[in-house]
Amino acid sequence: MQFDNRYSRLPQEFFSKVEPTPLKNPFLLSWNRDLAEEMGLSDMTENEAVDYFGRMKPLRGGEPIAAVYAGHQFGHYVSQLGDGRSILLGELVTDSGTHWDMHLKGGGQTPYSRGADGRAVLRSTIREYLCSEAMHNLGIPTTRALAIVGSEEEVYRESLEYGATLLRAAPSHVRFGSFEYFYYRQDFISLQKLLAFMVKYHFLDFSKFSQKEQALAFFESVVMSTAELIAQWQLVGFAHGVMNSDNMSVLGLTIDYGPYGFLDRYDPAFICNHSDHSGRYAFEQQPEIALWNCRCLGQALLPLVVVDIEQMSDAAGEHAASEIREVLAKFQPHYEQMFEQGVAKKLGLKKVDLEQDGGSIATRWFNLLQNAGMDYSRSFRLLAKVQESVENEYLLREMVLEQGQLSSWLAEYRVALAQESTTSEQRSMSMNCVNPKYVLRNYMAENAIKQAVEGDYSEVENLAKLLRYPYAESPEYEKYFSNPPEWAAAISVSCSS
Repeated sequence: MQFDNRYSRLPQEFFSKVEPTPLKNPFLLSWNRDLAEEMGLSDMTENEAVDYFGRMKPLRGGEPIAAVYAGHQFGHYVSQLGDGRSILLGELVTDSGTHWDMHLKGGGQTPYSRGADGRAVLRSTIREYLCSEAMHNLGIPTTRALAIVGSEEEVYRESLEYGATLLRAAPSHVRFGSFEYFYYRQDFISLQKLLAFMVKYHFLDFSKFSQKEQALAFFESVVMSTAELIAQWQLVGFAHGVMNSDNMSVLGLTIDYGPYGFLDRYDPAFICNHSDHSGRYAFEQQPEIALWNCRCLGQALLPLVVVDIEQMSDAAGEHAASEIREVLAKFQPHYEQMFEQGVAKKLGLKKVDLEQDGGSIATRWFNLLQNAGMDYSRSFRLLAKVQESVENEYLLREMVLEQGQLSSWLAEYRVALAQESTTSEQRSMSMNCVNPKYVLRNYMAENAIKQAVEGDYSEVENLAKLLRYPYAESPEYEKYFSNPPEWAAAISVSCSS
């Protein structure tokens, strides 16, 4: 393994050097062979994986650190957070020159643990392992998950659980809160160094710009990639659950899986996090919260947009703020464009207009989904072949009590389809490429966790295989396409999940 620990070369204000704490009697619970091959680690043995990610044998060339950052949590600024239960073991470089952060969750206490034990539990590692790979295979930008190492170590959360580690990987784990940390401390020199770092290693096209131009170009890239990411979340019915600014990646990645949930019945007000008492992070709120977080990042970047910080006047500050606002104004139109394009593809239409007077066919479809409490993923998937299959239409009708409303919409939909130039077979195929047949529903993760707690890890592997091809027709997994069991509605996840 070859390492190039670029973040560790930043000044000491950015991180603390740490040593991971070994787990008690660790063992390899699951290994992501696809990602291992991408990272050039396909030759790593099971014992080596346990040594590095459970017994905490040092990686030759690695340099373990815990990064510091801040963030707005549920709308309130917290001045110091940081990697409290995560440790960057090192930045792996593949033969092709690709860099991967090897980020170990559950590696023990760091200076940012705030009195906690720095451990992850089996439950949370399984949930993140499965969902991050599910999102990747859905085509949604995300951190990845290489391995779960289980143990016999007892960790107390809401009850006594087993400790585990998750090795996650990404090009970078820099967050909105990384910039906020230095801004609120008025450490503008470190703020400049962090921007320079991101430009040098992740936004090289901006390297010839002035600092002000770099800051604005960087900010616009983050705003646009975030808008696209949230559109993708909304299109597949994914609720993150805790969109604090420290949980937002500047690379537009889905990061920090905790109390997430995919929609079962379509409910825009769905709250997947039982710690979210006000519904701040409800499903329908995610675009607005993403924009709110972008405002926080824009605020943190303000000093870099002012040409001369030391000579900053009120007028200069207001001019910089107006330039930040100009970039922020691009979020909503870009999000709406990405979302509308995605909805059109999901419906097999060339174009939809969600703002059309009287409501477009797409808007009425979403109203139907909501009023009837229809299953989000199943409804779209069945719609792909509703013209070709009486059985699919029957399954769709099973979800609706008021048949007249569905019949009326289907009649309008068929008229719209008749105006399309594609054949029904072409349309069905293209719809199936954007409407997943399988998503990681909470009940599926819950079943895998329950079995794993009893020492049976087969369902983790089974789901990992299923979620590798979420758009495929897989007859052997047909049971996962059925309606969720009734008890699924009672599943409760929180920030400790």
